[in-house]
Amino acid sequence: MLSLEQETGAWDSVLLEPFTEDSFVTNLQQRFKRDHIYTYIGNILISINPYKKLALYSADLAETYVKRGPFQLPPHIYAIAATAYRWVNERNEDQCIIITGESGSGKTETARIVLQFLVLVSSDNKEAKIMKDRLVQANTLLEAFGNARTMRNDNASRFGKFLDIEFDYKGDPVGGHSRTTNLALGDRNFHIFYQLLSGADIHFLKNLKLQRNVEHYNLLLTEDNQTTQAEEEDKKLFLYTRTALEVLGFCVDEVINIFRVVAIILKLGNLQFVPCNNIDGTEGCAIKNDYELYEICELLGVEHKWLQKALTCRHMEGGVVSDLNAGDASRTRDVLCRTLYSRLFTWLVNKINIIIKARHFCKRKVIGVLDFYGFETLDKNGFEQLMINYCNEKLQQFVVTLTLKNEQEELIKEGLEWSRIEYFNNNQICQLLEHEKHGLLPLLNEPHVQCDSVYWSRVEQCCSGHTHCLTTDTNLPPFCFQIRHYAGTVVYNIHGFVDKNKNFLPKEISRAMYNCDHPLMPILFPEGNPKRCSIKQPLPIATQLHVALTSLLNSLSNRQIHYIRCLKPNEMKQPRIFEMALVQHQVRYLGLVPTVQVWRSGYCYRLPFAQFLCRYKMLCVHTWPRWRGSPVEGVSLLIRSLPIPSAEFTFGRTKLFVRSPRTVFELEDFRHMRLHDLALLIQKRWKGYSQRNKYQKMRNSQIIISSAWRSWRAKEEYRILKHRKQTEWAARVIQRHYIQWKRRHFLLKLPTLLSHDINSPMCMDWPQCHSQLAETNALLRKIHHKWRCYKYRLKFDQTARNRMREKVTASFIFRDRKSSYPRSVSHPFLGDYVRLRQNVQWKKMCLETNDQYVVFADIINKIARSSGKFVPILLVVSTHSMLILDQRTLQIKYRVPATEIYRISLSPLLDDVAVVHIKASSFGNPETSSTTSDATGCLFQSDLSKKKGDFVFQTCHLIEVVTKLFLVVQNATGKAPEVNITTEFEANFGSQTVTFTFKCLGLPEVQPGQIRVIRKGNKMEVLV
Repeated sequence: MLSLEQETGAWDSVLLEPFTEDSFVTNLQQRFKRDHIYTYIGNILISINPYKKLALYSADLAETYVKRGPFQLPPHIYAIAATAYRWVNERNEDQCIIITGESGSGKTETARIVLQFLVLVSSDNKEAKIMKDRLVQANTLLEAFGNARTMRNDNASRFGKFLDIEFDYKGDPVGGHSRTTNLALGDRNFHIFYQLLSGADIHFLKNLKLQRNVEHYNLLLTEDNQTTQAEEEDKKLFLYTRTALEVLGFCVDEVINIFRVVAIILKLGNLQFVPCNNIDGTEGCAIKNDYELYEICELLGVEHKWLQKALTCRHMEGGVVSDLNAGDASRTRDVLCRTLYSRLFTWLVNKINIIIKARHFCKRKVIGVLDFYGFETLDKNGFEQLMINYCNEKLQQFVVTLTLKNEQEELIKEGLEWSRIEYFNNNQICQLLEHEKHGLLPLLNEPHVQCDSVYWSRVEQCCSGHTHCLTTDTNLPPFCFQIRHYAGTVVYNIHGFVDKNKNFLPKEISRAMYNCDHPLMPILFPEGNPKRCSIKQPLPIATQLHVALTSLLNSLSNRQIHYIRCLKPNEMKQPRIFEMALVQHQVRYLGLVPTVQVWRSGYCYRLPFAQFLCRYKMLCVHTWPRWRGSPVEGVSLLIRSLPIPSAEFTFGRTKLFVRSPRTVFELEDFRHMRLHDLALLIQKRWKGYSQRNKYQKMRNSQIIISSAWRSWRAKEEYRILKHRKQTEWAARVIQRHYIQWKRRHFLLKLPTLLSHDINSPMCMDWPQCHSQLAETNALLRKIHHKWRCYKYRLKFDQTARNRMREKVTASFIFRDRKSSYPRSVSHPFLGDYVRLRQNVQWKKMCLETNDQYVVFADIINKIARSSGKFVPILLVVSTHSMLILDQRTLQIKYRVPATEIYRISLSPLLDDVAVVHIKASSFGNPETSSTTSDATGCLFQSDLSKKKGDFVFQTCHLIEVVTKLFLVVQNATGKAPEVNITTEFEANFGSQTVTFTFKCLGLPEVQPGQIRVIRKGNKMEVLV
């Protein structure tokens, strides 16, 4: 029977009295010696790696932790996982479990236990069982391909893994999604190589061109060329890996192709290059062990010449092919091995995500499990260790920000009394690594950094003097720098940094791999497709890692996070050994002591008042079912009604803070009991409803039975009713036939009822009809009107068409804009009102000015500019110009080409005044212009330099004049002139600009002489 009374020491570090760092570590040691490897800090779990199997995990125990609150049972991983599982089901919030700690502290095993718990507590229906098996096997497969042994950890994760598990409303897993970061090698290579060589049968190895002896493969040697050995456990794990592939749905051919790629990588590592001299004196190389190359090409399904050329030659710009020396060829081989394995791993992850993806279209809530590779300090640290430790720095920054920085800032922001607790902030270290201008990782991406020596110079320039980076110490080995990480000091050797970061694969190799017959090669090397013209280089490794890590941490910000902090008790990986100094070091750099201090002084849970009231309002009769007051008052009333000490709650400005995690789970227990009571109430209501429905059905049945015997008495009434309906039916038939007859009679008689001038479009007469035929009558009238309009248009000659065009243009210009327009509609546009076309003198004059065709001619009034008086003139509009002539002598006073008229201004009133606006630079002498082309300008009797400006006319044919002038200008320039209709506009009178203002005096109709034009300075008023 599990009980907190059986626990050794303090099961929650918050309860330690007195609390110091020494008492905290001593408490962990006492519990570790009794195999109590789990300890709380509030709702944060500390896990110490026991380095042995403990009887702490079972399905029954998992079920117990699900049913009971976490603080009613001893600390356990199940408690953290159960809290996340309970919250995702009850609160419908996304959850995340972050597992942190250095390499060897048991993070991978902890993540596996969390996943097993989520599998154990869900139901066993068929679909859920299939998905649970796939989730477990996906983790097994990722460990085989992504984990490796190091000197500090037998199963170290060489990639960052984030697994999202989706749950339905019943709490069953329905899908998942995994995200990974870049791979990094360990002391021993990835598990899958050893599992394949140890566990595969001899025939399968023979098909893969492999031997069982690990010593035959250079990739499985350490950097010091020491052999790494496979173990008996690798043979058993190979069966698990192969089973995982089958459970996940990989077909037999896909499984074989995956292991063929693994075999190709092993054999590529065995290729050896020897230097040789070319005919032209340049240095080249040749492959020493050709048999390995032939076997690789056989596995790939490609001609050996292609691959050999790709590995030993390089295509330069301009089509030049140069041979690689042995060193460059070896580096190319290593890049190909790393790229091939990395892309195989990425393909596996994407394939697994497709397999375990939830088969639904709606967004469900998820539980995420984050397991990153731990902080590493090896004897020789390179680029891989820097990437791993950078990830740990960012994760530490994320955790510290949430648990210590944001926690304290929120308490201060909410106005609570708080004494700031100091903690180590690693922002400076993160900036040292990722700053855009002088960070260690961005320096690798600078264009001129092409080798390690140049990178070393940039590191010395940018990081010299940094408080957490040491580059010039005499105790450091050559080309090494030291970083004081949050978890300790690490010395890095920059050898291979630039090459490993770029990880550039030559285009020739990509094309050779794409053209292989192996089914996976075109998928893994899509850039080798000759149809793809993209020359974009892949992102460097450091940039890829930074982008993936930033995206991952941003996605965690919106989740409810649970923490498991893993500790390593000793460096020997032995059970029951607790090194105080080592554990104390981990406690310090993980910031556990400040975390305990925050929990002792702070609060474990907080919610905005409205959300707290919404979740727990059913616990108080005054707030259920709806609270109509302010949320603060409702929360205060709710808390006073609960059997919980008020000291457990503190009111902030916008949120309610709960001090103890136990209080939170008591609130949840009260809520569960209340929901149970409400469920009983719903059941009671439902039972009453169902019984009432049953009674109603029985009553209806009785009514039906009783009505059956009464039906005999209603037969006579039914017969009468039937006769009445038949009569009504007959009447409707007669009525329908009568209406049809009336319609036919109306259609046949309609031609005789039409009037004699019905074919005129102006005729509005139409015979009346019966109301039943109103719709048909309207449709016939509309069709007939269209027909007679069509017939009317067929009678038009060219002159009539032109007049109709002018009338349509007038409608377009003046309709609803000019008050005098309706009077002009019924009057035809005659054009030549003075019969100018027959005048002999005009016929002679028009030949000189090319104005033979007269569009309009009439005697109108020209308004004097100085006095506003009316001066009779003869206005002529031809197809090329506007002319002003003396009405008696027909002498041309002004001639304005149509191309020089750009605007016509009128008022919307009943006056007959129009202003023709002339371009300012278009005036010329009549004598000189008469001998030139039409485009020379206007004709005046004054000298050349005198400018007249715009013209002001008054005529009873205003609508006709403006319309024809509009069409003449449009035909001459190809662009319609602007027709400005307003009560106020400006006109150019040569040397000055005059504003025309039209004022209506209320006269019913404008007659000649009833308008007055008054000149007042720069204004000219027209009184209508």
